[in-house]
Parts: sequence; C-alpha cells; structure tokens
Amino acid sequence: MMRRMTTQQTLLAVLTAAALASCSHSRVVRPPAQERAAAETAVRVSQPKYGAVAVVQRGQTVYRIATENGITALDLALWNAIPPPYTIYPGQRLRLYPGGASTGSNVTAAPARPAAPTAVPPATSKPPASSVTAPVVVKPAVIASTLAWQWPADGSVVATFVSGNPTRQGVDIAGKSGQPVRAAADGVVVYSGSGLVGYGELVIVKHDAQWLTAYGHNRARLVNEGALVKAGQQIAEMGRSGASRDMLHFEIRQDGKPVDPQLLLPKR
Repeated sequence: MMRRMTTQQTLLAVLTAAALASCSHSRVVRPPAQERAAAETAVRVSQPKYGAVAVVQRGQTVYRIATENGITALDLALWNAIPPPYTIYPGQRLRLYPGGASTGSNVTAAPARPAAPTAVPPATSKPPASSVTAPVVVKPAVIASTLAWQWPADGSVVATFVSGNPTRQGVDIAGKSGQPVRAAADGVVVYSGSGLVGYGELVIVKHDAQWLTAYGHNRARLVNEGALVKAGQQIAEMGRSGASRDMLHFEIRQDGKPVDPQLLLPKR
C-alpha cells in the first residue's frame, strides 16, 4: 500500500499544447539511474515543515530535495505547482508544506478582546440544570462537482479514503494484471511516467481548473502527456508497479487537495 500526505495546492499550472501520440502502447519511461537507486530509501509519507522553504542549489532535483526534507516528490511538486517534467532552477524557492495550511510561527495571533461583563443571575432555590451535552454527530462532507464521474476500474475496493490520514488519500481497487484502467471523466493527460517514486507507472488526468485524477501502480501506460481522453476510455493496464499486489490506486483531487472518491463516484 502506498502512503502519501494531504495537499491543498493546485496540482499543475500548464498543459502540453497537443497530444504526443494516439492511444497506443507508449514507451515506458524509466527514471534516471540515480533516482532509481534512491527509490529503496524514498520517503513514502510526507512530513511537512510548515513555514519552511528550500532554496534550489545547482544540480539538485525535485526528488533529492523532497527526500532530504522528508517529503514525497509528488507532494513537493503539488505544493509548488511544478508542472511536468518537474524542472527546477538554482535560486528557486520551494515551499516545504501545503499552501493554505497554518504555518505556526508565521501566523500572527489577533489581539485578544476584553471579555464582556457577565451578568450575575439572581439567587434561586432551583437546582442547576444538567451540564451533560449531547454527542456531536459528524456528517460526511458534501462535495459539489459538475463532472460525470465513472469508476476507473472493475474490482473490489480494498482500501478506502480516510480524511486527515496521510496514508489513505484515495482508494485501492483490486483486480487482475492487465485489466483495463479507464479515465474517470473527460480531460487531458498531464503526466504519464514512472518518475514519482512510490506510485509505479502513473497517469494523471486534469479535467478542468479544479479537478484532476491520479491512477497508480499500472502495468503499462497507454497514453502520453497532452493526449485528450474521454470518460471510460482505457488509459492504462492494471498492475503492481510499486505495490505488493495487482491493483489500481485512484485519487481525486480538488484544487490539489485529496477528496474521498466514493463521495463522487456512482454507487455500486
């Protein structure tokens, strides 16, 4: 099972201008040798450093900076809206925490207001009312979306989304090696590769300015970056790259923040 951290930053800033190829089997691109060597010790769960930034030095990569700071390469890219192919430059400042989150030492507390005088109730012979409060019932969040979502693969859900849990940012759908992995909605492929350690062969589809989906652990990727895809179109073959079993790891992100896919996908 994969482990990753919640993010709140828009995923990708720009899209490739045109499709690079039709939906045929694409060449599987492997990461550089030094990145593959680092995979064994790669960070699987991000530990954000709120308020901290890293200044890029010559020769550094997204993977190196992320690993040295206890952050996954994907989260570092998401938090800083770094588009494929994830190129960074000397002197560039990278945030080591998700945008919009509280930064602790950087947050200035508002001055406290003087408390309003409290009226003293008149004396009474009646016993005080019970101070027991009713339990608070937490209802699932309602997520609004105009997209017509579809399940990306057939199979049983073997791991579900858990809000606030950095290891449960999507759902895992069990299946057989080679079975179809489909686009959950219309969109454009903004990433197709294996360069993000921990996700195996990964495809990311952007649906509009707000929504994107990620499909991990594939055996093969069938689309290239820039390809336009339709809902239900096969984009990959299920596999176990980066996982211990054949399955699809599927995430839906709204403005870069993971949401529970089962609140948006059709009931089945």
